[in-house]
Amino acid sequence: MEWLTVLYLVYTFIAFYFLFLYILTYMQNRKQIYETVKPDRIRSLSIVIPCFNEEKSIGKNIEAFLASDYKGLKKLIIVDDCSTDNSYDIIKQYAKKYPRVMALQTPENTGRAAGAKNFGIKYVKTELIGFSDADSLPNKNAISKMVGFFNDSKVGGVTSRVFVNSPKNYLTRAQAIEYKIIAFTRKLLGFLESIYVTNGPLSIYRKNAFDQTRGFDKGNLTEDIELTWHLVSKGWKIHMSIPAIVRSYVPTTVKTWFHQRIRWNVGGIQTVAKYRKKFFQCGMLGLFIMPFFIFSWFIGITGLFFLGYRLTKYIMMKFLVAKYSVAAQVALVPMNDFNLNPSILFIFGMVLFTLGLIYTITALFYSKEKGRITGHPFRDIFIYSFFYLLMYPPLLIVSFYKYFRGYNTW
Repeated sequence: MEWLTVLYLVYTFIAFYFLFLYILTYMQNRKQIYETVKPDRIRSLSIVIPCFNEEKSIGKNIEAFLASDYKGLKKLIIVDDCSTDNSYDIIKQYAKKYPRVMALQTPENTGRAAGAKNFGIKYVKTELIGFSDADSLPNKNAISKMVGFFNDSKVGGVTSRVFVNSPKNYLTRAQAIEYKIIAFTRKLLGFLESIYVTNGPLSIYRKNAFDQTRGFDKGNLTEDIELTWHLVSKGWKIHMSIPAIVRSYVPTTVKTWFHQRIRWNVGGIQTVAKYRKKFFQCGMLGLFIMPFFIFSWFIGITGLFFLGYRLTKYIMMKFLVAKYSVAAQVALVPMNDFNLNPSILFIFGMVLFTLGLIYTITALFYSKEKGRITGHPFRDIFIYSFFYLLMYPPLLIVSFYKYFRGYNTW
């Protein structure tokens, strides 16, 4: 079928384009992967932390920020979103003990992190404003490794690198690999001025830039992506600091992981829909970030289609050949049916897979903490590459279905 060949060639071209773009960007900027900028002065900073039923982690989160070596950290504004556990009592205990900690509670449950964040924003009086998830633990020097980028008056936001905290089962270890690859890719996109999200575990913004966005969009399931696009659309630069490490807990069961990823995908679709008029019209947002998002979706869904098509065709052919051979009493697989000459499409696929695996290993090498060259056993890399990644496209299809059905549940 000619249209299938054309579709496959388009799919291959886009995949090669992004892979080679990453490779060339890496080759040109590999000496700057770990770059940090020394602050030209100490800028005052407040961190807003939304909290809902986080009694097991909120204390560790507060203590991690109190241990920060950044002298400009003036306030930790903890916003409890009407938790039903002991979270607010724990927050108030820290507020009594440490003057820098402010305990707040929303009048009623807002239903999502954006509402609690927006409530806390009103109490920020500093030059910089940061946000963190209640279950995230920044390294002592994380903030210090980020604030230097604000020496450039055009920088509106800086984000950190997220590691998975204490991965234990196959799912969390796959996410540990995933997070490192995401961070490496995001750093490369930073060299292209195309970072598309400032992560929830720890991101910092210039307050006057943040004020231009009028806060987080409470109707968006991924308010951090929407805020980043808003900043970029107004001409602000976004940076990422690889040495600024924050550790975060991730879903440990397939059910919670599935729910989280549906929310992420639907939020991304919501953001594209909101800024659709900026497509090809608004600097790097319209010329690269939005096409990057859309082409990523195309690659995911098309890749799943081709995989399903090839498997279905293979199974059907085996079934029909076997049925015919039994009925006709002929050899099941005659030797003259063997074709050892690989097609160009097969070669493209193998090259793509090989380059993708090399990219994965390179990203892990730049994120390793100890042990093996990648910091992960081959078994975990195999599971991530051959099984975990295969769950992406079906998730994306389900997410589009839920989006068009009006799904908007945190």
